[in-house]
Amino acid sequence: MPETEVLYSDVKFTKKKGDTTETASSSIEATYSEVKISKTQPSTELPECSTASQQAMSNGGSKVKSKKVALVILCVLLAVVVIALCYVYHDHMQTKKKYQSLEERYQTLTAKYKDLEKNFTETLNLTQKVVPRSCPKPPEIKLSDSRPKCDKDWEQYGGKCYYFSITNSSWEESRRDCQSQGGDLVKIDSRDEQTFLTKKLSDKMNDAEDKFWIGLTDSKKEGEWFWVDDSPLNTSLSFWQKREPDNWEEENPEGEDCVRMGEKGGPEDLNCWFDKSCDKPHKSICEKQAEKGFITCF
Repeated sequence: MPETEVLYSDVKFTKKKGDTTETASSSIEATYSEVKISKTQPSTELPECSTASQQAMSNGGSKVKSKKVALVILCVLLAVVVIALCYVYHDHMQTKKKYQSLEERYQTLTAKYKDLEKNFTETLNLTQKVVPRSCPKPPEIKLSDSRPKCDKDWEQYGGKCYYFSITNSSWEESRRDCQSQGGDLVKIDSRDEQTFLTKKLSDKMNDAEDKFWIGLTDSKKEGEWFWVDDSPLNTSLSFWQKREPDNWEEENPEGEDCVRMGEKGGPEDLNCWFDKSCDKPHKSICEKQAEKGFITCF
């Protein structure tokens, strides 16, 4: 049988009589009751002690549970930090490998560049030592194989070059200017040449009096017309305007001994030669042979 404890209690009874209260213990003997309590059974007489014990155990369990939760969280954070460090380290190693690869390529390209520079220098030195070849004798050029060429501002037509001046000068001054450029005042040898010049002057003249000197004059002898190369005028190839030449002396007593040409409006009428005082300022037409093509040696 399980052991029991005996609890003795002192029970006192009171007796009420009228307004006077007397203690029962003075007149009544104390009665002792024996109470047997099993250790295995909770005491019903001490509820406050039992509740307090349960509360203490509950509080202790909560604290232990809180510590376990905190420990789990700490472990999770530690695992996250370890994973992050592993990722950073892996990334660092990959970057380092790429850098090493780029550095190796740079070293390779630098070596190739130095080799190319060395080869270029050697080749340049060799070329400077080579004696240039002498220019071979150019082959003969036939007229049919050459193409006429004119200087800048000169216009080419029929194997000749023409220059139309833009300044006004006397006949003699105009001729000297043409000669300084390797030519002379124009000599008209054909109807085609007259047509070409008439059309050109029609576009260049500003007004009817804006005419151009040509290389024809009778200054040596009145009425006998000669070109600047001293060849006489072919009357079948003369293009005088109607009633020209008239040697008009009212403007200059010495008359009109030089020829100008031009008709504003077009080449419909080729007869556009006019005699005029040689001192009158006009523009002029210069003429020279076109240069033939040639071969150069490089």
